[in-house]
Amino acid sequence: MEEEPVVLDIVPTEAEAELVLSILRGAGIECAHRVSNRAAGAFAQAGGVGPYEILVHGKDVEAARELLNAEPE
Repeated sequence: MEEEPVVLDIVPTEAEAELVLSILRGAGIECAHRVSNRAAGAFAQAGGVGPYEILVHGKDVEAARELLNAEPE
């Protein structure tokens, strides 16, 4: 990502992060994920590393949110 990424969402697991990235990439939205330090310890009971931040370009935030909030057909 060339510009500073924007945090689109935070998800509890890497598997969920990968699913979200797959959806966004399928729509042509460049994205990435990283382990978040936000809400540290909130998911400790799950035994995972998470939570994970979903990152997109600032110009893609609105389109990404619309895509992820769209009702399935």
